[in-house]
Amino acid sequence: MDEALPFSLFQRLPKTDLHVHLDGSMRLATVLELAQQQRVSLPASDADGLARAMHIGENTGSLVKYLEAFDITLAVLQTAEGLYRAAYELAQDAAAENVRYMEVRYSPMLHTKQGLRLTQVVETVLRAMYDAAQAFGIECKLILCGIRNISPESSLEMAELVVAYKNRGVVGFDLAGAEYDYPPKDHQEAFALVRRNNINVTIHAGEAYGPASIAQALHVCGAHRIGHGCRLREDGDLLHYVVDHRIALECCPSSNVQTGAVRSLESHPIRLYYNLGSRVTVNTDNRLITDTTVSRELYLLHTRMGFSLQDIKQIILNGFKSAFLPFHEKRRYLEKISQELAQFEGAADAAADVVALGRSASVA
Repeated sequence: MDEALPFSLFQRLPKTDLHVHLDGSMRLATVLELAQQQRVSLPASDADGLARAMHIGENTGSLVKYLEAFDITLAVLQTAEGLYRAAYELAQDAAAENVRYMEVRYSPMLHTKQGLRLTQVVETVLRAMYDAAQAFGIECKLILCGIRNISPESSLEMAELVVAYKNRGVVGFDLAGAEYDYPPKDHQEAFALVRRNNINVTIHAGEAYGPASIAQALHVCGAHRIGHGCRLREDGDLLHYVVDHRIALECCPSSNVQTGAVRSLESHPIRLYYNLGSRVTVNTDNRLITDTTVSRELYLLHTRMGFSLQDIKQIILNGFKSAFLPFHEKRRYLEKISQELAQFEGAADAAADVVALGRSASVA
């Protein structure tokens, strides 16, 4: 591959983040401050110690081990103040790297241990997202999650909440949590309710379990997008079905390595999916726990997986195409973003010239 483009270029590109968990994307300093204010005991009282305790940016080897860090963040997200701050700061951080559109997901039922009503949990985050949009110009929507390893009944309750907040900032329903031994088909009632109300569905599938999980998500539960989908490559027929029906894949490369879903970035199936014409998108999953940004994920695609700037631009457009937005709104985004991306060809050439000039100067 030619000389790598600078990271700063990827920071300037307009982007989406369609798969990002609120409770996995806090600032570490905020976790510490909220814990002090709320008198919540943490496994460490300083940033370095807490990062080690949460295995931030580390390869944990399994999804279940990776998810243990959420016990810490959820402990400080049981108040309206904590939820508002986490949501507002997430939008601020995303806007700072030029994310234009973001769909934030979380499960409101996990934030009621200190008496918050489910409606309060949703409306607090919606208010934070609205305020952040006014301050930073980023558009944010919410996806509410059922948790597959809790119960189908609780998933139905989350689905009812999605229906109640349709057209009020909530744009989709998701099934998250431990995947192995918790098939999506067990939650059919929740998905049926959401689909009857013409609401979008995305499901975590093919991360810690095989293609059968993806097939259930699509054919039994009616998913419009698939979260992760790392093991889709194990079933060629299903893979081509996903490609042919333009079903978006919410890829999160660094997270997939850390959970053990793939061995390394270089062996990630996103290159295969992209080459076959799949509508792949690139996302953070958990900005804090994975220790990443959208810009970093795109940069890794370029430097570790051989994606060209033209490839990256197509993946960015895939993100806007796959957003849970009305068609006319997506079309406006695509027109604007396509024009902006066209301007980066010259910027990339100039950046490459600077790199080459610096290399020749060092040789001289």
